[in-house]
Amino acid sequence: MGTDHKSKIVRTSWGLLVLNTLGSTGAQTIVPLPRSLIQMVTMGSLVGAFALALVVNPRVRIRTSSYVFLLTLLLVPSLISSVGQGAGFGALFRCARLALFIGTLWLLSRWWDGGTTFVRHHIRMYFAVLGTVAAGLVVSPGAALPDRYGGRLVGALWPLTPPQIGQYAAVIIGLTVLLLLGRRTDRTSAAVVIVPSLVLLALTHTRTATLGLLIGLVLAIGSLILTSAAARRFFTWTVLCATVAAVAFSSALQAWFLRGQSQENFASLTGRAKVWHALLAEPRTTSQYLFGTGLGDKSFNGLPIDNSWLAVYNEQGITGIALVAAVIIVLGGVALLRPPSLSRACAIFLISYCAIASYTEAGLGDASPYLLHLALAASLLAAPAEAAPPSTPDPSRRRVPSRAESSEVT
Repeated sequence: MGTDHKSKIVRTSWGLLVLNTLGSTGAQTIVPLPRSLIQMVTMGSLVGAFALALVVNPRVRIRTSSYVFLLTLLLVPSLISSVGQGAGFGALFRCARLALFIGTLWLLSRWWDGGTTFVRHHIRMYFAVLGTVAAGLVVSPGAALPDRYGGRLVGALWPLTPPQIGQYAAVIIGLTVLLLLGRRTDRTSAAVVIVPSLVLLALTHTRTATLGLLIGLVLAIGSLILTSAAARRFFTWTVLCATVAAVAFSSALQAWFLRGQSQENFASLTGRAKVWHALLAEPRTTSQYLFGTGLGDKSFNGLPIDNSWLAVYNEQGITGIALVAAVIIVLGGVALLRPPSLSRACAIFLISYCAIASYTEAGLGDASPYLLHLALAASLLAAPAEAAPPSTPDPSRRRVPSRAESSEVT
């Protein structure tokens, strides 16, 4: 199998992982899609991703990865709680999905070399997803900006919620900006990705994604300032433009940020805090405290938890929280120890974004885009594979010439 053919299979497998993590619930689409059909597509894509990864890596050659190892350990409390608490078939199904997701990452880890190849795969796939959102907006603006979500942008062709769209837009904007600063892409190609993504992000009115993008870029570009003149120029101009915009458009920015909410509703994080307090006040057995109640749909009493740490606590217990915290700490620690580089900056951006988004979004304890973002960060922090040293003859072993060679010399 040729190298180009292998790279295409690896790219397709990564794209199928992205498709799997899009989810099966969201806004009402122009053409109603049965939930069973959506689940069939997403689960089929995961099976396909694993199968392709196995085809391209039949001997199961993997690279050591602390990140994927910690995810593998996360399966333990997931299985203990799902089986021990009698959570049902749905929880066991989610455990199997998580296991298949992690297995695919193990198989693809062979190609993690600290380069930006997977960054390009990531950007292309999520930009294609945003393309379906833009197409839905053009075809049916009413369905794409429904009153149900307060006029915020949703997926009208594929069921995507405003936070999902905001997340995808913010991530590819940040990665594309960093590629541009690292001179790995030209300005025209970068503008094609960044400009429409910024428009879609603005239409979602997603505060978490916006803050994650800004803070993540500040940290990532800050890691390049000492070694990149382009990063210093970009940082300076960005600060100046942001200051001017904050002064000139303060009222408009405040209105966009509040989204028409009252101060009380904003202070309670759109009602999230009430769910969090109720979840923490819920009595738990020792087993539930340690290992949770089993993998579920990240809700409590029928309401979304919208916090990765509390969702993990609810489903995988304090053990799950320790493992997820170890993931963030290990990735962040490795990123800080790496010398300044574009790969390191991209990894810092992804880790920062996921850490910030974890406060108001769930997903760090199950197969999700956030785990895929962190997998990309792990691939960027992987050390390049060492080339095999050339074989040298052993000086202690002298080659004895054949009789013909001896005669010729003589």
